[in-house]
Amino acid sequence: MSDSSIYTSVEEVRLAEQDCIARLNGSSNTEDGFGDFTTQGLFCPGLFDGWTCWPSTPAGEVASEPCPAFIVGFDPHRSAYKICEENGEWYFHTVFNKTWSNYTTCVNKEDLLFRQMVITVHTVGYSISLVALLTSLMIFGYFKSLRCARITVHMNLFASFAMNNLLWLLWNNLVVYRTEVVSHNPIWCKVLHVVLYFFLLSNYSWMLCEGLYLHTVLVSAFVSETKLLRGMVLLGWGLPVKFIIIYAYQRAFHPLPDSDSICWMEEANYNIILLIPVVGTVAFNIIFLCNILRVLYVKLRKQPQAGSGASRASLQALRATLLLIPLLGLNYLVTPFRPNQPGAWEFAYEMVSGITSSLQGLCVAILFCFCNGEVIAQIKRKWRMATYRPRANSCTVTTVSVRKHLYVCVYGSAPNL
Repeated sequence: MSDSSIYTSVEEVRLAEQDCIARLNGSSNTEDGFGDFTTQGLFCPGLFDGWTCWPSTPAGEVASEPCPAFIVGFDPHRSAYKICEENGEWYFHTVFNKTWSNYTTCVNKEDLLFRQMVITVHTVGYSISLVALLTSLMIFGYFKSLRCARITVHMNLFASFAMNNLLWLLWNNLVVYRTEVVSHNPIWCKVLHVVLYFFLLSNYSWMLCEGLYLHTVLVSAFVSETKLLRGMVLLGWGLPVKFIIIYAYQRAFHPLPDSDSICWMEEANYNIILLIPVVGTVAFNIIFLCNILRVLYVKLRKQPQAGSGASRASLQALRATLLLIPLLGLNYLVTPFRPNQPGAWEFAYEMVSGITSSLQGLCVAILFCFCNGEVIAQIKRKWRMATYRPRANSCTVTTVSVRKHLYVCVYGSAPNL
């Protein structure tokens, strides 16, 4: 069977079986291993076992074929084996109660453990980030005094990250861990793939909104926050929609060879469509931040005392945004330098990529919420109100008239009655 034979649907498997039968019936020599051994004594007849086309094999010998490439976790450079018994029958496995082909050698156990470790890192990181993001959204939603255009932008950014993290967890559990889903390549896993990448793009578009909002507020003194916020919503959610539609259309209606299989896990050349908005948003944010630094520097030089509170708040927001820009773009910046597989650098690449991508949401929550001065002040205020108890000093019964007895609570000094 050819190394390039990849079966991703029932129809393709049926055609492969027909091709196998034709090869077995049409071969008249033994050079390719599909010959007729009727004149040479006992032999096991060639067959198709659902994965591999096995040639006719002399009794007492072991047939070997390349491992099927379409099975997730199988290494196509390894070989599968099938034993032809001395009586001219294929080995029968008594436990499975059927003729058995040995595909256990197809699994690269070291690579499998490595892949499982990478998935575990992603799962743990996304879970932590999701909890942090949901906590941040609850904090912003609970404290009504925090509501403003800037916080609304933060909340949209958190929502996009939370959805992205949730969808990655679903992807790992519903697709990556289920080889039968990957093999059958159902339409729903492709839809999940598209929705997942939509929210991934929205992470970057809302980071662009963060930079654009900060730039607009500092550079333009008079701006309608309502109109600005509407523009942010259109940009933050509208930009990913345009690119994801192009991406999905190209993958669905103009598929490259072997790119329409295994739930679209193969990157092929389609990732350039997703890379364009990501690189563009990171580049624009860097431009915005450079200009923001210039404006703040000029303002602080001209008015060192006036507006110090506003300048301090702007500097804090700038610091958080500045820290996030390289973090959010790190995965795509190192993508062109992905090491060869397998290789010594692949482990380091996958681990760094897994840690940075899965913990991005946590970093966003820390920088924009948990380390936000306004949020900290509101939480402290709420905590003081919840834990404050009036100090009960001396409470005495005092007769102030013949008609009335009053309990007077004294706080330092008696009231004037």
